[in-house]
Amino acid sequence: MNEGKDPASPSDFDARLKQALDRRREGAGKPPDEGGDPRSGISLALRIGIELVAALIVGTGIGLLLDRWLGTAPWLMVVFFILGSAAGFLNVLRVTKGMGSTVGYKDRGRTPPVIDRDEDDED
Repeated sequence: MNEGKDPASPSDFDARLKQALDRRREGAGKPPDEGGDPRSGISLALRIGIELVAALIVGTGIGLLLDRWLGTAPWLMVVFFILGSAAGFLNVLRVTKGMGSTVGYKDRGRTPPVIDRDEDDED
């Protein structure tokens, strides 16, 4: 299978692993939009568009199905269109703010509040 080649030594593997981890640590410190891939702005714009359109489609689809099932056309479609558009705008807001509620975003600047339990125990 290896066609007569000697397998790599474990020390060679350790050296390559260390180099890969060092490169990963260097890249983790900089934000994704600064000095990185020039396509990152395009990917963010596409994600925003997809988030908004998907929420509208899902909301309108649920409204149409409920209207067909309950015979209340077009009222539930209008209500769910409005709910879908609100959900879409909230998703766009989350993406653009980079809040920690979506996958792949880290909230780097905020620390959780510290609760001092000693002050609560005063009676």
